[in-house]
Amino acid sequence: MQVRTRHTPTFGVARLVLAPAEPVLVERSSVVATSYGVTVDTRGKAPGVKAALCTAGPEGGWVDVAPPLPGDLHVLELDGAAGWCVARNTWLAGAVTVALDPAAPPVRALHGGDSGFLTHFRGAGSVVLSCYGTLDVVTLAAGELVTLDAGHVIGFADTLQCRLRALTPDVPQSVRTGDGLVFDFAGPGLVLTRTRSPRGLVTWLRDNGFSMRA
Repeated sequence: MQVRTRHTPTFGVARLVLAPAEPVLVERSSVVATSYGVTVDTRGKAPGVKAALCTAGPEGGWVDVAPPLPGDLHVLELDGAAGWCVARNTWLAGAVTVALDPAAPPVRALHGGDSGFLTHFRGAGSVVLSCYGTLDVVTLAAGELVTLDAGHVIGFADTLQCRLRALTPDVPQSVRTGDGLVFDFAGPGLVLTRTRSPRGLVTWLRDNGFSMRA
């Protein structure tokens, strides 16, 4: 699979170019268009996310995917060595050679064993991540420390030293959504972040009188 992005960094769209009969897993609601002959099976399986399996025809093909919120895209290339912990609501698509596991040990260690807002990727191949706002990369030198709001973190290699904790004891926290939580990271390594938080958008809409109900 080859990934070609366009309309970034504001309204990113990713084109997944597939070889003959090649499959790819995508977030079910993210499919914008496909070339003729690509099959879309909404019974695709990927734990913790709503997935569809798209398979190219005998001549190959392509699938266009886009996130629901405006912003950038990032293509994560896994080499089969280190795994990555990634916010579940950022996943758009991935090669079938990359496994998603929301119960992997690095994630369970952060969530305390509960199902939470992170999932884990391991394998070799491309993963397409969405970014509400613009992508920022925080590069940490050896021994350098940083604290980041959980809602702004897209992902980080599972080799990076980190802990997840409450921002303050008097603020409600949820490992399911990341609300009220921050990460403490220690270098060396890098963290992918986004300049806008989807939960922040929900809070702003609620506080300014917008309701999900008609």
